Amino acid sequence: MRALVQRVTSAAVTVDGEEVARIRPPADGQGLLVLLGVGHDDDPIAAANLARRVWRLRILDDEKSASDVDAPILVVSQFTLMGDTRKSRRPSWSAAAPRAVAGPLVDDFATALRELGAVVEVGRFGADMQVSLVNDGPVTVLLDG
Repeated sequence: MRALVQRVTSAAVTVDGEEVARIRPPADGQGLLVLLGVGHDDDPIAAANLARRVWRLRILDDEKSASDVDAPILVVSQFTLMGDTRKSRRPSWSAAAPRAVAGPLVDDFATALRELGAVVEVGRFGADMQVSLVNDGPVTVLLDG
């Protein structure tokens, strides 16, 4: 499982012209946008472990974590994070888990964050999503789980 975590002041997901998810941290606050890739070997335990790491990741102002300030989190599935371009200019997606496996694990990841106390919004799995964000800093961190 791989998470690309971005510190944001706002983020939203639109599908077919309809906004399906949005986070708006309080004034002068921050949230996290998590682009999540799922691999073949991932399972609910990996999802819960990565959720804990994201929740406690100290990338907000004053080295705080989302857990310290109750920062909202937007989770967006993105199988392309599992792409491999080491042997070609054309990415291989063979490391990405199939839909039937990945979809439930994205849900498990979001559920684990909620169980930790996070306010979580989720994009629409498998849809052609347009993601808008204001990256704050910019701060972007890649977590492999």
